[in-house]
Amino acid sequence: MNAKTKESIMGYLFLSPAMVILGLFLFLPTLLSIYYAFTNYYLLTPGATTFIGLENFKKLFSDPLFMQSLKNIGQFVIFIIPLQLGLALSLALLVNNNRKSTIFFKIAFFAPVVMSLVVVSVLWLVLLNPSSGLINSMLDLIGINPQPFLTSPKQAMYVIIIVSAWQGAGYQMLIFLAGLQNIPSSLYEAASIDGASKWKQFINITLPMLKPTSILILTTTLIDAFKLVIQPMVMTQGGPLNSTLTPVYYIYRTGFTDRSVGYASSITVIFGAIIIIFTLLQRKLTGDEGYYE
Repeated sequence: MNAKTKESIMGYLFLSPAMVILGLFLFLPTLLSIYYAFTNYYLLTPGATTFIGLENFKKLFSDPLFMQSLKNIGQFVIFIIPLQLGLALSLALLVNNNRKSTIFFKIAFFAPVVMSLVVVSVLWLVLLNPSSGLINSMLDLIGINPQPFLTSPKQAMYVIIIVSAWQGAGYQMLIFLAGLQNIPSSLYEAASIDGASKWKQFINITLPMLKPTSILILTTTLIDAFKLVIQPMVMTQGGPLNSTLTPVYYIYRTGFTDRSVGYASSITVIFGAIIIIFTLLQRKLTGDEGYYE
C-alpha cells in the first residue's frame, strides 16, 4: 500500500463520523419524507400504512391552508430580505473602524443573535401586549392610539418581520464587517485623491467589492427566511386567521398535531422543491455562478 492510498484511507476515516451523522439526520430523513409523501402514513397506526400514489399531492394543491401559508411566507421573504440586509450593512458600516468604543456596539448588535428565538419571541410578546405592553405605552406618550399588533391579521406578519430582522441582523453584520475589512484601504485613498465623495466611494468601491459577501448573505438569509417557524409558533400560533401560518409550521402542525405524517411529508417535498428553485433563481439573477467562474 503506497503513501497516497494510506492518506486517502486516513482522510475517509476522518470524514466518516461526519458522513454518518449527515446520513442519519439529513439523507435518511429526506428519503423517508419522499417515500411517506406517497403513502397514507398516520402516526398512531403506522402498521396500516399503504401506498396511495399522488393522492396527497392532489389534496395539497387544493388545500387553502397550504396556499395561505405560501402567501404568508412569500410576504415574509419579500420584506425581510431588504430590511435585514440593509440593517446589517448599515450596522457594519457604523462599526467599521478601529475605535475601542465600537466593541461595545458590536457586542450589543450581535447579542440578539446568540439569544434563543423562543426567548426573543416571548420577550417581544410581552413588549407588544395590546393592553399592557411597553410599545403601546410609548406610543400613547406621543399621542398614537394603542395598536393590536399580533392580534391583528393585517399587522401580525409585519411585526414578525421586524422582530426577525432585529434578531438576525447582527449575524449578517459580522459577515459584512469581515468583507469591509478585506477591502484594501489604498482604493479609498486613491478615490479621495481623485476627489470622489464618500457616497461615490460607497457606490463604486464598497458595493462592488462586497459582491461575494453579499451573495453569500443573500443566499443564507433567503433559505433561513423560508424556514420561518419559531416566531409564529410562539407569538401567534399561526393566527390571527392564519395570517402568520408558514409552510414549516403547517408541516409541524399536520405531522405532529394532526398526526398525518404522509400528508405532512408531501408538503415537505413540495416546499423543499420550492426552496431549491428559488435558491437557484436567486443565484442566476445575482450572477453568482458567473462571478465565481
